[in-house]
Amino acid sequence: MAKILIIEDDHRLCELMQDWLRAEGYLVEFATDGSDGLEKLQFYKYDLIILDWNLPGLSGIEVCQHFRESGGDAPILMLTVKSAVDEKTKGLDAGADDYLAKPFHLKELSARLRALLRRPAATQRNILTYGDLVLDPTGRKVTFKGDEIKLKAKEFSLLEFLMRYPNEVFSAEALMDRVWPSESDASPETVRIHIMRLRKRIPDQGQPFSIRTVHGSGYKLEVNSQ
Repeated sequence: MAKILIIEDDHRLCELMQDWLRAEGYLVEFATDGSDGLEKLQFYKYDLIILDWNLPGLSGIEVCQHFRESGGDAPILMLTVKSAVDEKTKGLDAGADDYLAKPFHLKELSARLRALLRRPAATQRNILTYGDLVLDPTGRKVTFKGDEIKLKAKEFSLLEFLMRYPNEVFSAEALMDRVWPSESDASPETVRIHIMRLRKRIPDQGQPFSIRTVHGSGYKLEVNSQ
């Protein structure tokens, strides 16, 4: 029996989802703000998370990022009234697995949950590989030529983002928005320092990739076809 955590500040909607899902045989717990939800995720294990985008305190995006950065691998269904492609991309980059736009039918909610729960844990977040560089998002592990490289949380998130979008140029501001969205003290210098650290930890000599600075534009993971 799957255990689900609902993080939703709309009490009426939260009650409707709880009653519906419990009637379908799920074990359901809930939190009504981001901080409470994140605390539950730190202390308890869930099979799936239903996460609202707009939450008091920590936003849904922040909860998602903190959960993924701490190694959490349960699938996340994000509830949102947002429909713009850029907003959906931001949520998926933060670690969400699927979206459901409000208002929605509870039958569609059930169908989305069944689809997410059918995914094998090993394939929920695909392993990324370029040459001798391998990044496992679920295990929060990076190896180079078979040896594990210890990265800090933001270094890992930055590398994962670049590996998910090879050969695309991102400005420092765009990377700040994707990797440091809730940190007001982040700056282009913060991005530059993290790029420098990644280059030192992961040599690209003889590899089909390099972390490049595109002057006047930003940074990219340049991947050459082999």
